[in-house]
Order: sequence, then structure tokens, then C-alpha cells
Amino acid sequence: MTPLRMLPLLSALLLPGLALAQSPAESSFGFEPKNIWINPGFYSAHFDSGKGLENANPGLGFEYPLNDTYRITAGTFHNSNRRQSHYVGLYILPFEFYGVKFGAVVGGFDGYPDYRNGNWFPAIIPTAAIEGKNWGLNIAYVPTVKNRLYGAISFQLKYRFGTHE
Repeated sequence: MTPLRMLPLLSALLLPGLALAQSPAESSFGFEPKNIWINPGFYSAHFDSGKGLENANPGLGFEYPLNDTYRITAGTFHNSNRRQSHYVGLYILPFEFYGVKFGAVVGGFDGYPDYRNGNWFPAIIPTAAIEGKNWGLNIAYVPTVKNRLYGAISFQLKYRFGTHE
């Protein structure tokens, strides 16, 4: 099995360890289901609109905050090439400006036929997050990888249940 094919398994094993390895000052890790963000996929505004790509990318994804900076994420969606994709990753959002958090999501994706024949590949995606008590929006810059992946600004609406202060 190639290393990238093992990415989902390795992520499932390593991300919980990362959560537990935080410094005590930052960690108050007690799993609370009400903190899970749920999203219905993405809307992607592609830079090259003449390629006939799908802008609406429906799916199902989850995001769970480990603390104010780190969040784990995983999901699936119908990608712009009309194929099913999966993702797993870690949001790292260390900067905040007027309530908007900035950073990147580091992780892996699959399902893009022109990139690694649809197999898993690593990615670092610059991201901004705007979050209210129950509603949030992730905005990501997806770079163009010539003849493999079409760039876009991606919007991901998210919701979490329960009461939040």
C-alpha cells in the first residue's frame, strides 16, 4: 500500500494523539458533541469559468475544534470534476482579525481524476473562518495546479447544534 493511500488511516490514528498532546494551558479537551460543525459541502467560484466545472459541490463534512487554534475535519463531496471526493485534515487558524480567523487546512483529498489518477494527495489550503454561535463560514483559496486541479475560492457554510456562549 502506497503512503498516500494510507493517509486516512494515519490521520485517524494521529489526529487524536495531536489533540491529547496539547499543552495543559491550551487543552480543555473533553469531547462535546454540541461543538461539532456540520457542513453540506462547498460552493466553488472557479478562476477559469470556461472549463465547464461544477461550482456547487454538495456533500457532508464535519469539523471539531480541539481549541481556539486547531480543528480536525473530515468529509465527502461531489467535486468540480463531477466525481466523489473525500478529505481529512487539520485546520490551523492562529491569527484573528476583527473576529475572522486566518490560517490553513493541512490534509489530504482524493477523487480528482487528473491529479494522481484520483488517489489521495496532500494539500495546504489557505483558509479564513467566520463563526457565530451556531452558524459559520469557511472561505478557502484553492490554488490552480496546471492541467491537474482548477483553482477557486471555496465557500463552506457550517452549522452546529446546541447552545453556545
